Amino acid sequence: MKLFKRPAVAASALVAAMSVAPMSVTAYDLTILHINDHHSHLKSNRLDLKLDGKRTRVAAGGMPAVKAAIDRLSSAAANVVKLHAGDAITGDLYYTLFKGEADAALMNTVCFDAFALGNHEFDDGDAGLVKFLDHLHSGACKTPVLAANVKPEVGTPLAKKAQDDYIKPSVVLERGGEKIGVVGIDIVNKTVNSSNPDTTTKFLDEATSAQAEIDKLKAAGVNKIVLLTHIQYANDVAMAGKLSGVDVIVGGDSHSLLGEEFAAFGLRAEGPYPTAVKNADGDTVCVVQAWEYAKVVGELKVSFDDDGRVTSCAGTPHLLLADSFKRKNADRKRVELEGAVRAAVTAEVEASPVLSVVKDDADAAQLLAGYAGKVDALKKDVIGQSAALLCLERIPGQGKSKACDKAATASNGSDITNIVAKGFLNMAKASDIAIQNGGGVRVDVLEGPVTIGTAYTLMPFANTLVELSMSGAEVKQVLEDAFDYAMSEGGSTGAYPYAAGLRWSVDSSKPKGERFSNLEVNSRLTGAWAPLGASATYKVVTNSYIARGKDGYLTFKDVAKRGDATDTYLDYAQSFVEYVKSVGTLKKLPIAEYSTQSFINKDGVKQ
Repeated sequence: MKLFKRPAVAASALVAAMSVAPMSVTAYDLTILHINDHHSHLKSNRLDLKLDGKRTRVAAGGMPAVKAAIDRLSSAAANVVKLHAGDAITGDLYYTLFKGEADAALMNTVCFDAFALGNHEFDDGDAGLVKFLDHLHSGACKTPVLAANVKPEVGTPLAKKAQDDYIKPSVVLERGGEKIGVVGIDIVNKTVNSSNPDTTTKFLDEATSAQAEIDKLKAAGVNKIVLLTHIQYANDVAMAGKLSGVDVIVGGDSHSLLGEEFAAFGLRAEGPYPTAVKNADGDTVCVVQAWEYAKVVGELKVSFDDDGRVTSCAGTPHLLLADSFKRKNADRKRVELEGAVRAAVTAEVEASPVLSVVKDDADAAQLLAGYAGKVDALKKDVIGQSAALLCLERIPGQGKSKACDKAATASNGSDITNIVAKGFLNMAKASDIAIQNGGGVRVDVLEGPVTIGTAYTLMPFANTLVELSMSGAEVKQVLEDAFDYAMSEGGSTGAYPYAAGLRWSVDSSKPKGERFSNLEVNSRLTGAWAPLGASATYKVVTNSYIARGKDGYLTFKDVAKRGDATDTYLDYAQSFVEYVKSVGTLKKLPIAEYSTQSFINKDGVKQ
């Protein structure tokens, strides 16, 4: 089977449907190979594709496949630059157990030419980031880490790393006798409010910082500029039009799949690969992103004229597949396809420009195996069963679930996040109410065995349980705070609140302060539901992340500042483990226990 196809030869604009026509004379050709948001997903991921007209289970990506793909693509091109657009860490047990060591080791097999800091690089604070950077720079690669708008305070450990050239605003790479400037930009609001950077570390405006660094590079004679950003696809497109001198934006953070060809396989792309827009000078900018979890390697081909202006951009987002294709048989068990059925599937994969069968790089696979053995031993410990598919959701009806239709979560939101909140109450015995942010729960829970691996994949962050004493009025306010952040531009839909022992109605069409109504409390779910008392005092348990005011939970931060918060130092994922052990079998909660009892969307329509 042919492993890689020739890249597409046209690029379309996001809105204007502008094509980028090749010029008659090309001065310089550059190939950019890139990934983003691998989030400690070092092994391949399960994925369902529509192949030969039927749903087919495949294994996609993984860092050994990324290594193999980048090596093969590099060998077929001149002037190659390898980039990673941030969020390398947190999101899987490989980070839970190894705190960035495994991620850095696998990244160093690829030897990226630059890596941009993402918001999740700060999840364990500046000290956690320093540990990851130490691992990343322990090998021969010494990958430049870029963030022009991140300024740690002098004297702090992260500032020392910046002085040691661990963190740079930009790097100049030479390929084929030409200089390419690469500038790193991290998302500000989301990093400050939805991660855990030290308060002494400053995050400056993205566009202003990008332009300042571009101007420095231009003044130094560098006329080919790549922004390596972690600010979301839509923001990349918008920012391109504000900047002078930018040529290419390689992005991350929004986990955007680009490439209209993916529609044929049941995947929804957010735009074309590449997306061509105009910068402030009226010149072409090529914008790309490579989905998530090391499943796609983007291959961008850019041509420049003698003045460093883009004359054409084209490329292919390669979805990396193992040579495995499964469907359910008559017994509802997934089995490998055989014979004519398999031949039809492989023929379709062969014909597609965006699907590529890749054999893992042997050395990278061996390196990963050393880490995987420890992870696998932990993941296999069965702690209970799930009697049903428990859907994941953030805002009701958003469509975050990988396994459930949006209609299943439109009225009451996430099944599993409500259960996670109930697990908090199970462990925090003195609390009346539990509140959990939707983004702190990461996956659907499938019917069948529930393992420790399930728990730590479901809740992969290093959080503890915190108890706060609050008035009913403050409880309502923190819900309004969180939902306002979830609805705000630059915010995160992961802020949407879920609870146990507390329920409400939401009207998204109303202004902040009036969106939550019919608030009722049932302390520890042991009595009857009654109206939340504005002046009554409640003990609320939540995770340490939002207890600090992250994800827009500002009232929690105020309560903690006045001394009414106590960290229990109980691991929040362990609360789910203990809850599963206590009930034996997970089931969907009674609708009466769902925190969102009814939901009206921003158009005033009840879902």
